[in-house]
Amino acid sequence: MQADEPSRGSRVDPWLGHYAQRAAGMVASEVRALFAVASRPEIVSLAGGMPNVSALPMDAMAAMMAELVTERGPVALQYGSAQGDPSLRETICTVMAHEGIDAHPDDVVVTVGSQQALDLVARVFLDPGDTVVTEGPTYVTALGTFAAYQARAVHVAMDEQGVLPEALAETFARLERAGRKAKLFYTVPTFQNPAGVTLAAERRLSVLEVCRRAGVLVLEDNPYGLLYLEGEAMRALRADAPADVIYLGSFSKTLAPGLRVGWALAPSAVRDKLVLAAESAMLSHSAFAQLAVDRYLRTQPWQEQLKAFREMYRERRDAMISALEQYMPPGVSWTRPDGGFFVWLTLPEGLDSKAMLPRAVQNRVAYVPGTGFYADGAGQRAMRLSYCYPTPERIVEGVRTLAEVIGTELELWETFGTTVHPHSPGPQTPGPDHS
Repeated sequence: MQADEPSRGSRVDPWLGHYAQRAAGMVASEVRALFAVASRPEIVSLAGGMPNVSALPMDAMAAMMAELVTERGPVALQYGSAQGDPSLRETICTVMAHEGIDAHPDDVVVTVGSQQALDLVARVFLDPGDTVVTEGPTYVTALGTFAAYQARAVHVAMDEQGVLPEALAETFARLERAGRKAKLFYTVPTFQNPAGVTLAAERRLSVLEVCRRAGVLVLEDNPYGLLYLEGEAMRALRADAPADVIYLGSFSKTLAPGLRVGWALAPSAVRDKLVLAAESAMLSHSAFAQLAVDRYLRTQPWQEQLKAFREMYRERRDAMISALEQYMPPGVSWTRPDGGFFVWLTLPEGLDSKAMLPRAVQNRVAYVPGTGFYADGAGQRAMRLSYCYPTPERIVEGVRTLAEVIGTELELWETFGTTVHPHSPGPQTPGPDHS
């Protein structure tokens, strides 16, 4: 071995000067090591956004998969088209109809989860230095995707009814005055990740009109829309502005993330670009996974299964809200989601969720600090709590422990005063089990 050759396992990177500039935007999470610890069984993790797939009828799923191989094995195990299986695209249109969307299968592009759809949209639309407007806070991996394409994310304010149309209009105008016209408005309008809030029905048309006047394309990410715990499905933004909205959907939350099947619904010209981008990215993705999802939706009582998911998540949501009300000290506030997976908790002035996380993990409870959901390092007093995966009993245990940790932090702050903790700006990107 040459004297200057790095040894196996060395952290020296001989190719450091060869990476593309966009690689600088691929930032790993500062708290990933803590999440590795948090995955231990003795720790109650309120961090992960994993759906509870154990509620699926596994025997029926196994039989369906076996029939698929027996009956359509040569097709299921072969290459497919980059746009996706035609039958599945038809079925996806029937799923979207539950949210008021009238779509044609030709305008659907099947993807490897909706995360790939997000990446394809970014690849097609974003140049280095472009600006994407997002809610604040917003989905952490979307921030990572935009950063990887060297785009800048600018946040717009939300309240308990979602993004504020007036604030959105002012943000567009401010960017325009600065010569930085927004390329996209990225939104998770229904049961938002991470805040759990839903854009109110009476605001939706206003938001679309603000974007239309500004000439900004809307990117609607909607993985949780059918997991409503109260009322009925919200009408999608895409339903009222098909020419101005790209809609992203996924079966990861309503069926199983391991199948990795999502989609984009886009105006026809955009669809053509997405298909070309998909071909260059992966040629075609799993025909087996696509046919399995299509067969599930056509042969299984999937709407009844969704009801079972809703009942399970409602019980867990209620357990979390009840425990927060019972155990949290004064000055702590939180959202009450009507669906989805997440509660957004705000700490009293002076506390720092990222600084507190090691002590929480030491006490056997984990969460995601709020700073990961902002591009500018904001969110120090916030944290995301997830109720989708732990049992109700574990949720109560975790919230009780977290309340004790927060109470101790409050006592320390009241005794010694505020402490400044440095924060690294930019999105923090947890692993997929925490997204």
